[in-house]
Amino acid sequence: MNGNHAKILMFLTAALLSEPALRAEEKVIRLGLIGLDTSHVLHFTKYLNDPEKDTGCRVVAAYRGGSPDIPDSANRINGFTTQLREDLGIKIVPSIEKLCEMVDGILLLSVDGRPHLKQIKPVLAAKKPVFVDKPVAGSLADAIELFRLAEEAGVPCFSSSTWRFTHGVREVNNGKIGQVIGCVAYGPCETEPHHPDLYWYGIHTVETLFAIMGTGCESVTRTTSDDADVVVGKWRDGRIGIFRGDRPSKGQGFMAFGADGIHHSGHPGGYPVLLKQIIQFFKTGQVPVAPQETIELFAFMSAADASKLAGGTPVKLADVIEKAETKVDLRN
Repeated sequence: MNGNHAKILMFLTAALLSEPALRAEEKVIRLGLIGLDTSHVLHFTKYLNDPEKDTGCRVVAAYRGGSPDIPDSANRINGFTTQLREDLGIKIVPSIEKLCEMVDGILLLSVDGRPHLKQIKPVLAAKKPVFVDKPVAGSLADAIELFRLAEEAGVPCFSSSTWRFTHGVREVNNGKIGQVIGCVAYGPCETEPHHPDLYWYGIHTVETLFAIMGTGCESVTRTTSDDADVVVGKWRDGRIGIFRGDRPSKGQGFMAFGADGIHHSGHPGGYPVLLKQIIQFFKTGQVPVAPQETIELFAFMSAADASKLAGGTPVKLADVIEKAETKVDLRN
């Protein structure tokens, strides 16, 4: 073997040996789950832990949580916990504090938004980045305080529905119809008695509306019946965004109106579009949705409830935000 052949062989051997070594040295981001009362815990864990997807993240432990006064929580938590432990090999721990000792980041997935504020506090104390599943909280005041505490702690935190990241939304955001001048978003609007009406399922459609329209909604007017809700939002630049929620659902999607045309889209895809954002979040620490936008869309939903109580008269988002901030101040 001449010298050149020997050098080539040595180079190829080193490359083959170094590739798995480099992969072995890559840090896997260990994630913990809070709240095992939603099917999201199974879908998220199976996706993140799938070796063929090479996500760079792995769910390793979980804390049960649960809410006894919400059937969707109380009736499902044991089954989901068993599947996580026995089928997926996830360690179930007795406290959030213990969970934080074992992981690099947290997925706060409790189906009930009310305990999120309490559950996130030990996470923030442990300085763990956290994704909070929808609804981010059970009230606007809790949502404001949750994000305020995260900012004070210097901990990256975001919340979002899957629908924000669908292909149709991305097409509009990438300029398919030019500047957006309006939008009608529609979807399911089943309610839950412990949450404001739109927080439970309507939030998906509200996320879509804000993903298309952006922030800047000033006031809303709500019309409601047993079968449907329509909320008309007026943006400060004069644009109109409309939410329609049906009970039961007649489908989901949006129609966006732009300077260069109209685009109608359903909601193809599923959890992966959100999980890809979550993975990037844990890898970079950069939030894909600003807290201020999430707070505004929760103010939109809270103002819709206020408009309903006021017989369908317009309600300003600034007013409901001011009232919620006053509640936060009184607590502290």
